[in-house]
Amino acid sequence: MTLKTILGGIVAAALAVSVASAADQPRKRWKMHSAFGSQVDILGPAGLRIADNITKLSGDSIRVKFFEPGALVPGIQYFDAVSSGSLPIAYGSPGYNIGQESALAFFAAVPFGPGFAEYNAWVFHAGGQELLDEIYAKYNIKAVLCSMIPPESSGWFKHEIKSLDDLKGLKMRFFGLGARVMEKVGVSTQLLAGGDIYPALELGSIDATEFSMPSIDESFGFYQIAKHYYFPGWHQPSSYGEIAINMDEWNSLSELQHLVIDTVCKANITYEFSEAESLQGAAMGRMEKDHGVQVHRWSDETIDTLRGHWASVAEEMAAADPMFKRVWEHYSAFRETHKTWRTRGYLR
Repeated sequence: MTLKTILGGIVAAALAVSVASAADQPRKRWKMHSAFGSQVDILGPAGLRIADNITKLSGDSIRVKFFEPGALVPGIQYFDAVSSGSLPIAYGSPGYNIGQESALAFFAAVPFGPGFAEYNAWVFHAGGQELLDEIYAKYNIKAVLCSMIPPESSGWFKHEIKSLDDLKGLKMRFFGLGARVMEKVGVSTQLLAGGDIYPALELGSIDATEFSMPSIDESFGFYQIAKHYYFPGWHQPSSYGEIAINMDEWNSLSELQHLVIDTVCKANITYEFSEAESLQGAAMGRMEKDHGVQVHRWSDETIDTLRGHWASVAEEMAAADPMFKRVWEHYSAFRETHKTWRTRGYLR
């Protein structure tokens, strides 16, 4: 008997148990808002997959229907709707909700932060999830981290950036804590949903943007307007996505249904990260060969300067916000403990 046959039997048995148990479970019919359009590379299909897998593995006791950005609420503006219960579930990023709680940024992406293994270790095994639960509980929301992608680019520019002085005065779409760092070097930042970025670049409402990694950026066509593409993505070495669920809805589910959602999300984190990683080499090649993009790497001096600005940003935000300070100290303590393994156990 082959491994494939054995695994197939296990999955079939699990589905049979799930379907048999579904009759005893609360019945849910959820409309799921997505912050990412279904046609957006990696991010869109992930949302469809999450909805489909929750539906199937719950034996249809939780039927989740995916809705495109804007169909139920504007693209990244789902926090209030989920909190109030007018929307049962949304797929997006904790980083879109930092206007309500700045500490949520730690569960989206951290400048100069951890990669896949270390980030998941902190969240799922060292107390990060408990802090996330505590923050969102104040707003009647249960967030389940449900996706992760590899490093992003750090920006599309219409002109070559020869020094940080060239950034001064630019209007740029930028995400999360990295936006605070860019403001330190004189950039005026704003957060736009993915579908709003191209028109803003085209009209000149913004001069530059970052959004994601090569295959995702390619699907938005930024290369048609800006030809200078910068790496590494110091502001998002890895990035989580979430499904945010109204807490009353979450509490009305059974233990089995909680397990289904948790299992779907942890599986998707691994699947999405590895899928995304597999696509970026070819996408980088297309950028240069097919789209005429000039790919640049920031100098070590520039990276060191940005790292210094991030330290200042973290210190300032911790001084201003007790919850940010708690999460920052918890996250930093874990990274310090983990450092002896990270620096010795891995090739550099």
